[in-house]
Amino acid sequence: MTHAGASTIAPDLALIEQLAREAVSTLPEPWRQASIGIHLRIEDFPSKDILDEMRIEDPFDLTGLYDGVPLTEKSVMDQAVGPDVIWLFRRPILDEWLDRGDVSLGELVTHVMVHELAHHFGWSDEEIARVDPWWK
Repeated sequence: MTHAGASTIAPDLALIEQLAREAVSTLPEPWRQASIGIHLRIEDFPSKDILDEMRIEDPFDLTGLYDGVPLTEKSVMDQAVGPDVIWLFRRPILDEWLDRGDVSLGELVTHVMVHELAHHFGWSDEEIARVDPWWK
């Protein structure tokens, strides 16, 4: 059974990426510009290695992941070990979106994206709430 007007085709990886990039484009400065340099990866599910490392059994329990060193912990003296990456996982995001039923897919992707950016920037809960009103 589908809702009136609902598509029977699930949003694809490209749409999730588009929504995440739109979320970044609406961030206030200086966060918008600083977010552009973070690599964005969209996958259906987290890899087994990610799940094992985080001790997560159900891949639907992880909608996003920041992989990098938060700016609050970086030093110019540190050797770069790789680019900062934000991973968004399409199937868990879609599952949460359908379970909630009270937010748009864009709102949910924005929320997950802001949450992962918060790890990168080392934001407090108050700072997150200024960027993502959903956090309040």
